[in-house]
Amino acid sequence: MVNSDIKNRKRIAVIGGSKATAEILKMAHECGRLIAESGAILVTGGLGGVMEAASCGAKEAGGMTIGILPGRDKERANKYIDFAILTGLGEIRNALVVMNADSIIAIDGSHGTLNEISYALISKKPLFAVKSWNIAQGEGECKRGELIHCETVQEAVEKAISVEA
Repeated sequence: MVNSDIKNRKRIAVIGGSKATAEILKMAHECGRLIAESGAILVTGGLGGVMEAASCGAKEAGGMTIGILPGRDKERANKYIDFAILTGLGEIRNALVVMNADSIIAIDGSHGTLNEISYALISKKPLFAVKSWNIAQGEGECKRGELIHCETVQEAVEKAISVEA
């Protein structure tokens, strides 16, 4: 039997690069912590960099993490992932990261992150960015299919939590 509390929790994806500066990793860690403290489940691509830092922050705060991996080896998941979802799809798995989240927060990132941002925009998912790609000038209320730029991860998490599914 599925625990309805877990089934009904908001899921927030944190997307970002597998390589990042210390400043970006600190932001991702804080983002994961804030997500866990809100009671939401963290979804990432399950690997290193921003994904691992966010997962670490979530686990340290007692949260739950899901990693949607590009390959078929669960051992590649970072050590903070509770549920490693194996896809064998490579970068195409980025669509699954987005589809398994109610809201998405982009922190920094390279072309893989841009790919996930594109999937979020196409899917009209609530999407918030902190020091990430500047492809739209969204402010204030989230409009579906728009990238909303935030000054801090606190602002991004607050908006990601409060937006209606």
